[in-house]
Formats: sequence, structure tokens, C-alpha cells
Amino acid sequence: MKKEYIVGIAGATGAVGVEMIETLVKRNFPVKEIRLFASERSVGKKMKFKGKAVTVELLKAGCFKGIDIALFSAGASRSKEFAHDAAKDGAVVIDNSSAFRMDADVPLVVPEVNAKDVFKHKGIIANPNCCTAILLVAVDPLHKANAIKRIVVSTYQAASGAGAKAMAELEEQTAQVLRGDKKLKVEHLAQRIAFNLFPQVDQFTDNGYTKEEMKFQNESRKIMHAPKLRVSATCVRVPVLRAHSEAVNIEFSKPITPAMVRKLLSKAPGVQVVDDPANKKYPMPIDASGMYDVLVGRIRQDISRNDGKGIELFISGDQLLKGAALNAVQIAEVLISR
Repeated sequence: MKKEYIVGIAGATGAVGVEMIETLVKRNFPVKEIRLFASERSVGKKMKFKGKAVTVELLKAGCFKGIDIALFSAGASRSKEFAHDAAKDGAVVIDNSSAFRMDADVPLVVPEVNAKDVFKHKGIIANPNCCTAILLVAVDPLHKANAIKRIVVSTYQAASGAGAKAMAELEEQTAQVLRGDKKLKVEHLAQRIAFNLFPQVDQFTDNGYTKEEMKFQNESRKIMHAPKLRVSATCVRVPVLRAHSEAVNIEFSKPITPAMVRKLLSKAPGVQVVDDPANKKYPMPIDASGMYDVLVGRIRQDISRNDGKGIELFISGDQLLKGAALNAVQIAEVLISR
């Protein structure tokens, strides 16, 4: 008889928490019982799991006793407050926040890249930043065939990356502009997002990069086991509701052609090659939304180089799924595979 597991979700009422619930159902994860946790304002709310109503409980110390797998998406401060207690109570924590990603004792996992690292856990496993996960699904198969030396990436990050309230703010501001309102309400994002974009995701650091931009290099090195990999990122928030996109320039160790890249990616798990510009087919967030796979296209030789070692490509991936909820559930699937 197939073993079933008691699963808990911290931050169940948030945008990622909702996707975690739906992903568990869609992927037929063997759930014996599900328990949902959130802050005080959501306690008592009813949410559906496989057609049954489940009451949201208060996220607090001791609430994970008896739970096998705990999916956390309640923010870094909540993870730091409760994840270690959950692990001590016997749950394996899969954390979606930034709280433990660079902790040497915590595996940072994208299953298509480094699934074996799951089994090195000491009670907590970290989900990477959403943009890092989307990027590495596409570039790691190339790295395994021809070592990557350097990546330059510019992102086009949807409002969904800042949560459900940011998505609502985009919708509200758009309606305000179309009504002709002069003053727009800006609360959950750094700047006005409707009919605008801005090059700030997260806080700036002393080197001029934002924390989000530094995650690309730090997390990629850890996940890919490539300590010398160089990554420079510029992260931009754009007026798109859901799914992030990335323009990527890659420097390889040896010459490589677009045809070789297409062949490698056509066989890569979690990737769909959408690369027919003549017929206006290329990755777009509107197509990536709701998809498990990362879309990759606009694959071409970097014409600024004369050594054949540069490739340009464009990626779109669902931030709430592969960038968060799906990746967490995939980690859980790897975890129970043994």
C-alpha cells in the first residue's frame, strides 16, 4: 500500500500557499491529511482540499507536531521563528523564503538540477528565489554539457513576485489610470506599476545591486555546485500580473551553437523550447502563466563575440509555480521517493 503523509502548509492563504494546495492535488501527492496555518487574521477561514473544507489554524510554536512534511510560505521572519521548531517536532520543512537559503547546513534545491542534495537535509530544505529557479531549469542542462563561465541576466518580473496584494495593486492602478485619476495609490510596490516599470526588486546593497540581484549569483553557485560561476543581474518589475521573464546572455567554456542549445533543451526536464520567431513564437508570460514548464526561446549566437562561446536566450516561467509552489512540491516528491 502506498504510504501517505500528513502535510502542513504555513502561509496557506497567501498566493503561493494557495498554489501549493492546488499543486498537491494536481500532482496527486499522497496526502493522508492536510493542515493549513496562517496568521491570526486568517484563522477560521475555510479552504478546499480535494473538495473538502479545511479550517485554517494559527501558525504558532508546536502546531507542526505529528506532521511529516511542512511547506512554508509565510515569509522569512515567520520561517526563522517557526521552522526549526517544526523540524524538532519531526517535520521536514521545505521553506520558500530567503531565511535559510545560504545556510551551509540547509540544501538549496531545484530538483531538475540537484535533486540528490535533498537527502543531505537536517530537517530543513530551502526553495531558491523564484527567478533563480526559473533560470537554472533552463541553463543547467547547458552547463552540464559545456561549463558556463558567466551569465548576464535582465529580468521582467511580474507583480505576482511581490504577492497577492501587489497583483491587486496593479489591477487597481490600471483601472485608476483608465478612469483618468491623477493620484494613484502606491502601497505594496516601490513605485507606480501601472503603465510603468522600474529597476528595483528588493533593497539596494552597498555594491549597487539589490538583494534580489545578488541572489542570482549566490544561489546559482550553491545549487549548481559551481563556486566560480559569475552572474550579473538587473531585476526589473513590469506591469504583468503573473509569470517572470528573463533575457539571458551566457558565456561558455567552449564554442556552442544555437542548434546545439536547442537540441540540449529539447531533452531537458521542465523545459519547453518555443523558438520560432519567423512565426512570432517565443516565450511570453501570458503563455507561461499556469504552466509547470519553463519556456525558452529567442536562442541565438551572441554577435558581440568572435569566439562562438556566447549565446543569447529568453525565458518565461510561472513565478508562483516553478518559482515557488511547484518547486516545493517537487522537492517533497524527491524526499518521499526513498
